Amino acid sequence: MLPPVPEPFDVPVIDISPYVTGGSDTERARVAREIDSACATVGFIQILGHGIPEPVIEGLAGAVDDFFALPLETKKTYRVEGANRGYSPPKSESLSLSLGVESATRMNDFFEAYNVGTEARSFPDLDLSEDDYGLNVWPEVPSFTDAVQAYYAHGERVARTLTRIFADALGLDPGFFTALTDHSIDVLRMNNYALPEGSVTLDGELTGMGEHTDFGLVTVLWADRVAGLQVLGRDERWHDVSPAAGALLVNLGDLTARLTNDRWMSTLHRVTPPVVDGTIKRRRSAAFFHDGNVDAVIATLPGLCEHSDDGYAPVTVREHIKAKLAGSRHGKKNTAAGREAERVLAAADRAAAR
Repeated sequence: MLPPVPEPFDVPVIDISPYVTGGSDTERARVAREIDSACATVGFIQILGHGIPEPVIEGLAGAVDDFFALPLETKKTYRVEGANRGYSPPKSESLSLSLGVESATRMNDFFEAYNVGTEARSFPDLDLSEDDYGLNVWPEVPSFTDAVQAYYAHGERVARTLTRIFADALGLDPGFFTALTDHSIDVLRMNNYALPEGSVTLDGELTGMGEHTDFGLVTVLWADRVAGLQVLGRDERWHDVSPAAGALLVNLGDLTARLTNDRWMSTLHRVTPPVVDGTIKRRRSAAFFHDGNVDAVIATLPGLCEHSDDGYAPVTVREHIKAKLAGSRHGKKNTAAGREAERVLAAADRAAAR
C-alpha cells in the first residue's frame, strides 16, 4: 500500500492595505474574509501592505546585528532576572515546557534574544504594576534605542490594525478588541539563531526554539528569508515556512484561540535551522507580541459555544501569561496547556512512525 499523500500546506499571502491606507467597504470585506479563512485553516498569515517603511526595517536589522555582535559577557550584563525584558543567552529557555511537554531537547533552545516592551508607566492614569509589564533596559549600542523604538511603534500599529480586521472577520463590534488592549502587554523580542561562543557539542537534535504556541492575541514577525521556521499543519506534520519578499508573518496566540473556541488556530511552531559542518546558518527575527490588557478576562465568545459549558474557562491575561512564562523560563511544566500538549505529542508519534 502506498503511503498517504501529505496534505498541501500553504501560508496565505494577504494584502491588508485597504485597512492601512484607506479602502472601500468592499475591499475591506474581502480582506476580512481572507483573514477569517487563513485563521481558521492555518493560523499563520503573510501580510503585505502593512505600511512599515523599508528604512525602518533596515534600521531594526542593523540594531539586531550590532547588539548580538557584542561579546557574550557584555551581552549578559543586560540580563534581567525574573522579567520578560533584556537579554536571554543561549540555552536559557525551553519553550516546549510552556506547553506542558517534556522535550527530549529540554533547555537546548540555542537562540539568544533581547526583549523590550510597553511599561506600566506608559499608562499613568491607571494603577498598574511593573511586575506585570517590566522596565526596559537599553544597551549602550549607538542608534539601537532609536531604531528599535521606531520599529516598535510600527509593530504596535500593525498589531492593532490586525485586531480591527479580526473584529470585522468575526462579526464583532469594531471596538471589541480595543476594550481588551487599551493598556496591552506588548513585547518586541529580537532573536538571533547562531551557535554561542566557545566549543559546542552537537549531541542529538539541536533545537533553535522548541515547539510552542504564542501566548497572547496576535504576533507580528519580521524574519530573515532563511530556512528554519516550521509550522505544524492539520496533518500533524511540520512544514517549512519562509516569508515572501516584503511580507511579515502573522500568527494567532492562545488567547485568540480561546476567544474563538478554536475556530481560529493558535498554531504550533518551532525553529530548527540547518547545521552545516557544525555551523548553523545564522537567522534573525523580531516578534512583536500583542498580548492584551493584564486584567482583561478572556472568555469564549458566546456565539461560538454550542452549549454554555462548551468553551474555554475564563482566564485573565495575567494568569495565562504567568503560567506560560513559568514553563519556558523557570522549567515548570504548564499543566494548563492540555490541548496544545496533545498536538505536540501526536506530531512526535507520527514522525516516529514514518
